[in-house]
Amino acid sequence: MYRIALFGAAGKMGTRISEKLRHEPEYTMAYVEAGQAAEQRLRERGLTPTPQAEAVREADAVILAVPDIYIGRVAQQIVPMLKPGAMVICLDPAAPYSGDLPARDDITYFITHPCHPSLANKDLPREALEDYFGGVAPQALVCALMQGPEADYARGEALCRRMFAPVSNTHRVSVEQMALLEPAMAETVALTCITVIREAMDEVIARGVPAEAARDFMLGHLNACIAILFGLIDAEVSDGARLAVERARKTIFQEDWKKVFEVENVIAEVKSITAGAAQG
Repeated sequence: MYRIALFGAAGKMGTRISEKLRHEPEYTMAYVEAGQAAEQRLRERGLTPTPQAEAVREADAVILAVPDIYIGRVAQQIVPMLKPGAMVICLDPAAPYSGDLPARDDITYFITHPCHPSLANKDLPREALEDYFGGVAPQALVCALMQGPEADYARGEALCRRMFAPVSNTHRVSVEQMALLEPAMAETVALTCITVIREAMDEVIARGVPAEAARDFMLGHLNACIAILFGLIDAEVSDGARLAVERARKTIFQEDWKKVFEVENVIAEVKSITAGAAQG
């Protein structure tokens, strides 16, 4: 029997994971939470909280479903208590890439992150199409064996597939590559650009365009542009649109914007995440 200690079991991510794993016969689950309110939420779901020391002492794997700012603190407490060969699973590269995990050569650090259901999903039931975070719709995962024996990659990947099921595919990457994906690509660049897109819609509404017209126009054009630019359909943007992009890039973006992917900037970004404060 494989014993798993799930930290943050009453939180948003911990709840999803616990619901996926609680009925898996090959796993024995220990649910760990901080504070009486969180423990009460576990009891209301029919789960019995386990004291931290007891859960860690017997664990074959520890899943840290806790906010990034607490991972370093929790890891410092529990890693010395783990038995040799145990696996620690982090659900985001920020803390591992920041150097927040304590050194210990005889355990495994496995890092994973869900890709979330894809915009390319079209032929799915309505319930799955309305799932944006996974659990109903299939999604891919990225996984990294930060340290530990090579055989532990397969063990970690198999567990993560259960945690985030249904999973369409898994991609093996390094921790540094995962940090390039998030925060650098998905948050620093994509979320920022999407935020500006939303602000652009709000701006034309403020200038008198009816709100429903602006929203329909924006979401429709986003759908078409994403399909074209990501190769989901055999089509190209118009010549006029291409010229508009060439002119606008000089106004909207700095010429050196790709510096966000340089190692020092990625490290600064993940450190700001684990510190819970924006970098200047």
